[in-house]
Amino acid sequence: MKIVAIGRNYAEHAKEMNSPIPDEPVIFMKPDSAIIINNNPFYYPEFSKNIHHEVEIVYKISQTGKNIAKQFAYKYYEEIGIGIDFTARDIQNKCKTDGLPWEKAKGFDGSAPIGKFQSKSNFENLRNINFHLDINGKTVQQGNTGLMLHSIDDIIAHVSSYFTLKKGDLIFTGTPVGVGAVKIGDVLTAFIEGKELLKVEVK
Repeated sequence: MKIVAIGRNYAEHAKEMNSPIPDEPVIFMKPDSAIIINNNPFYYPEFSKNIHHEVEIVYKISQTGKNIAKQFAYKYYEEIGIGIDFTARDIQNKCKTDGLPWEKAKGFDGSAPIGKFQSKSNFENLRNINFHLDINGKTVQQGNTGLMLHSIDDIIAHVSSYFTLKKGDLIFTGTPVGVGAVKIGDVLTAFIEGKELLKVEVK
């Protein structure tokens, strides 16, 4: 399986990063070694001194598809969850300055904790899902899927024109405003519609 992640998919987050708002989904990838499950801890890597949290709604692909038309994209996912896109911001900034790819700032081991998934049938409107992230009991990020610049159906249509999507693949759909640094000892808890689905301790 693979992780397909979308960058700058919330306008306010793009602004806080001093980045232009994209006309089409910005795609990057994470390997399966980035995944953390079962609320296991995240170990702060030695190569970075500035790891940032980015909470995101995650969709799980339910069947293989290529060149999927937007109007049929809904057939390719059945479950929705939440995850954290840990980002080595110092590494990313250096890569950007040098004009280099920044996968090592995004795809390092343990950089993609994911929580429990729920059936999409649990949600009345997929374009109106509230989610948030707490650190040590304080809310630091809040988002709503209605604020996504590119909907999940747009994303699936776009991504599948380049990469075949396979059953079990995960799509991270971008983070809302409020990203920031984490430190050892922090406990991150992520929620969808007030329901806790993910907890990660930084060690």
